[in-house]
Amino acid sequence: MWQAALFMDPILTALDSQFSVLDRRSRSLLNVLSPENLFAKPREIENSMAPFSPGEYILRSAAAVEQTFGGITTRLWDDPYEWTLPEKLSTVSAILNYLDEVEATRRRGFDSIGTDTALFTQIPAPEKLRSLLAIMLDTLMTASHHQGRAFAVFQTLSDEKLPRL
Repeated sequence: MWQAALFMDPILTALDSQFSVLDRRSRSLLNVLSPENLFAKPREIENSMAPFSPGEYILRSAAAVEQTFGGITTRLWDDPYEWTLPEKLSTVSAILNYLDEVEATRRRGFDSIGTDTALFTQIPAPEKLRSLLAIMLDTLMTASHHQGRAFAVFQTLSDEKLPRL
């Protein structure tokens, strides 16, 4: 159903595209991260901007998407923190499998929305009523922020070039 509506609903199409790009960027970074750098952190410096590793930031980015679309589809806004800990997802392969699960949850969320008009529906988000559009835009910003930090930490740890999309 969602694929047929792509051209009739430009806002949903644009949002879907941005979430897809976010997913592809995370996967591209994971493909160039060495096992040693996956959870490596730059040296600890007071007031450092990088308290987490690239792997942790990728997990935080994906967890933001999972929480949002889990909330949209089930109205349960559970924080995926416990099942996204580096101890549970300790390899690139495990993280890629998690990204597959997040992408499936995201697609179910888009399928449940249906039209651009539905994006203006107010739903009980974790703290207050908000439109689906506002929730999705906030999620894109948060997830992109975490992903950007993953790329920045990668650059401090490696001489490799950033992956291109």
